[in-house]
Amino acid sequence: MSSIVLLAMATLDLSTSAPFAHNGHLYVEKPTPIDFPSEEPWEEKVPETKRHLEARTCLYLVLKHLLSDKGVGCDQFLYWDPQDPRKCLSPDAFVKLGSLEFNFASWKVWEKGAPELAVEMVSSSDRAPTDWKDKVARYAASGVAELVRFDTDDEVQPIRVWDRIGGGLVERDKRDPNLRRCKTLELWWVVKSSQYGTELRLANDRDGVDVLPTPFEAAASRAEAADIRAESADRRLQEALAEIERLRAERT
Repeated sequence: MSSIVLLAMATLDLSTSAPFAHNGHLYVEKPTPIDFPSEEPWEEKVPETKRHLEARTCLYLVLKHLLSDKGVGCDQFLYWDPQDPRKCLSPDAFVKLGSLEFNFASWKVWEKGAPELAVEMVSSSDRAPTDWKDKVARYAASGVAELVRFDTDDEVQPIRVWDRIGGGLVERDKRDPNLRRCKTLELWWVVKSSQYGTELRLANDRDGVDVLPTPFEAAASRAEAADIRAESADRRLQEALAEIERLRAERT
């Protein structure tokens, strides 16, 4: 077979296979994308208790109210290895200060960077020390700078904190007077009672007197303040009217 025929066949084969062009080269096919799911398969999903749902949602609402223009996630997959979708975590809340707010199904570290802060609320499925050792190692690999663990059933130390030192995450000593300080947000972690048990909240002070509100709490506080101002204005009006009547009575 002549070289002209072979060249013609090669050209025909190339045209029918729809080559993939990339960076000045032609490839026989497009690369197969790696699937990074945003949801767990139903048969693998661990059920969530009402108490856990309420605590997680409350913290998320507080963070969103505080950081309305920043990257804030809640119970979404966090991926840090673009070649392995098995390397993922699902924080109950996480914050990326350097990212603007946008809709995302999952968080990919190689696209948006590692979150500065991640929060895990302990459940029965990950309370064991071995489970937590593995989880801390995975958070260290993800690049997260500050990890907070909240266990509503731990009456002695419900809040534990890890900071990135060197290449890993190191737990703060329980005797540390600043144990509950959130370095990322420059606030303080506190435990607050609710109708569902206890919640992890943020405050402006160490003792938790000035607790950051949820949007609903902030709206209720504004409404209450407006009612108080209205009552005060009405009382002053009534007092002024009474004084006018008194003066009229004196002149008569």
